Amino acid sequence: MKIAETVTFGGSGLDRAAHLRAKAPDLLTDSATQVLLLWRGKPMLQAGTLVRVPYDHPVLQDASRGLIFLGLDEGPVFAADLSSWTPKDVDAEALNSFADASEQHHPAMPSDAAFVELRTVMSSLSARDAELAATARAVFGWHRSHRFCALCGNESEFAMGGWQRDCPSCGGHHFPRTDPVVIMLITRGNAVLMGRSPGWPDGMYSLLAGFVEPGETIEAAVRREVLEEAGIQVGPVRYLASQPWPFPSSLMSGCAGEATSEEITIDPAEIEDARWVTREEIALSFTGHHPDILPARKGAIARFLLENWLADRLD
Repeated sequence: MKIAETVTFGGSGLDRAAHLRAKAPDLLTDSATQVLLLWRGKPMLQAGTLVRVPYDHPVLQDASRGLIFLGLDEGPVFAADLSSWTPKDVDAEALNSFADASEQHHPAMPSDAAFVELRTVMSSLSARDAELAATARAVFGWHRSHRFCALCGNESEFAMGGWQRDCPSCGGHHFPRTDPVVIMLITRGNAVLMGRSPGWPDGMYSLLAGFVEPGETIEAAVRREVLEEAGIQVGPVRYLASQPWPFPSSLMSGCAGEATSEEITIDPAEIEDARWVTREEIALSFTGHHPDILPARKGAIARFLLENWLADRLD
């Protein structure tokens, strides 16, 4: 697609300056350095933009030791994790909900600055802010889940500006992982195949998706996942666009496929329901007037693919 990189989290052209990662500690004291703030994966926003503070700001007293060097954006940009800070009156139920609408305010920051769930604001962020927030969330998530060396089991250490963990016991080196996922716009005539997972809000449907397995091409993964989940055979498959999806660490490969069968047979262990939905129904859901299908989430690649399918822009 000619507009592929306009998908949320993609296309900002961030200079990641990988050659400077080994020198990241020296960059922290640069007068142009700015630090983004995250708490449990939620970035701090103020007036709809990422908050950036200097390295000596008091709020960073609650930050973990390792700051991630994200790259250059007029000056060095880092991200700090404040997850060890405990806000007052935390709503644990809201934090664990499908769409966390709660906000957390740090006492060292202005009252209109708050930590917010990235999925609720991703479509309203600038391309640069979206890429920075997604990168920081994904890398911090990797550090939380990969503290220990996979070779010897001992605790590894933060290195290379956050883009590596080194094991002092066996000398092993470990790097952030990204899990490849296919998400499929499967069509047959005037309809697209949609499904829903157990636990989703009532009326929420999306395009089918699944992880790529070792030794498998993207095209093969599309055909296998659709067959496993909905019992639909798929013929030609083509790549459309990709999206980093830091929830926690996926790269979504959006593809178009042509169904060669029509009868749906779901695997209840995989999905709760699947159905063919016409163009007219998708358009109606986007206006909020479909009787039982909610619009796809703004900012997600599923929404991006569906909108461009309606507009005949899958070129």
